[in-house]
Amino acid sequence: MLVSRRHFFFGSLALPAMAATKPPVRPNVVLILVDGLPDWALGSYGNKEVLTPNLDRLAQMGTRFSNHFACSPAAALSRATILTGRTPMQLGDAANPTVGAGSLDQILGGAGYSVHGSAVGAAGAIVDQQAPAGKPFFLTATFPGLQPPYEGVAQKFQDLYAKTRFETLDSQPAAAANARAGKEMLADTVGNLRKYAAAVSALDADVGALVQKLSERRLLDHTLIVFTSSCGALLGRHGLWGAGDASEPANMFDEVVGTPLIWAWSGRVPAQGVRPEMVSTYDFVPSVCELAGAAMPSGNYCGRSYVLLATGKPLPKKQPWRKTVFGHYQATDMARSERYKLVMHRAGKGELYDLREDPGEKVNQYDNQQFLTVRNSLADGLAAWKQHYSS
Repeated sequence: MLVSRRHFFFGSLALPAMAATKPPVRPNVVLILVDGLPDWALGSYGNKEVLTPNLDRLAQMGTRFSNHFACSPAAALSRATILTGRTPMQLGDAANPTVGAGSLDQILGGAGYSVHGSAVGAAGAIVDQQAPAGKPFFLTATFPGLQPPYEGVAQKFQDLYAKTRFETLDSQPAAAANARAGKEMLADTVGNLRKYAAAVSALDADVGALVQKLSERRLLDHTLIVFTSSCGALLGRHGLWGAGDASEPANMFDEVVGTPLIWAWSGRVPAQGVRPEMVSTYDFVPSVCELAGAAMPSGNYCGRSYVLLATGKPLPKKQPWRKTVFGHYQATDMARSERYKLVMHRAGKGELYDLREDPGEKVNQYDNQQFLTVRNSLADGLAAWKQHYSS
């Protein structure tokens, strides 16, 4: 009943697609940032078994990016990239990097925003303190419940999946030979998938409550809502459970680097929009700074604002969008185009996948001479990116 009510509530928010009154140029920004949620776990990205009606409705209210990739497949490091715009190399490959200096909190705070942080389930109390015509605010709302062992999830969400078999998730019952962490989760793959799905539905309910609170406070027309994840999770695919650090060497499977990105802002971001461009977590800081009228700090940033994409406006003809995004974690690097992915390990081993023909990344074409031109092109781009953005 709880999910149904919020689903109905969101349905009322989605119409009309554009608000009658234009919101202010400098919006409030609510960033819902979670860890360990792949895009393929959401209904708006095609999932048929995990119930996410509120997040699906949020995607209908705004624009969904279908090719959004984490620059690092590890939660803490990727979160730091999202909040600073720095590459993992610039952040020192730290397991728990410091994001204070030059962080989005500092940037927007210096631009006149009030800055807040909270769990998604408690964020409504912060929203209650904001006035519709007051100082703009930046709120980062987090949800820690998507990390094993998925404790503290209410029974009503667990009951949703009591009989679900998750037959569409293509999980493997045995651990991969290079599995490093999370192998114990594969001893009961279906049981742990049920726990994970229940946690996702709990997150979905919290997001629904937060959006409802923004509506009650008459802040929706003045607020950009961004929903994203620092990294994904394999959840049994490829014989692994967690993210990139679930294996040795680290992996860059799409299940861990492909993450959801939803922008919703009534009257500014087109409803029911889908953007196919290749965007990365390192693009978020430039995008928010442009929208908020905040100056980017001095420094060597590789990201680019995608505000024109999010708001449905054309790009300058002489500045087309990129075709490739890049990633790095420890001894593993990635170049990802729309069709191909190159993964390089420091030991000299490489992986190359034709994602159109092999979306499951099961056939390594690295040594196939038919793909030599593609491999060399991606390798050159990757080397240039690392050279330019390592400091």
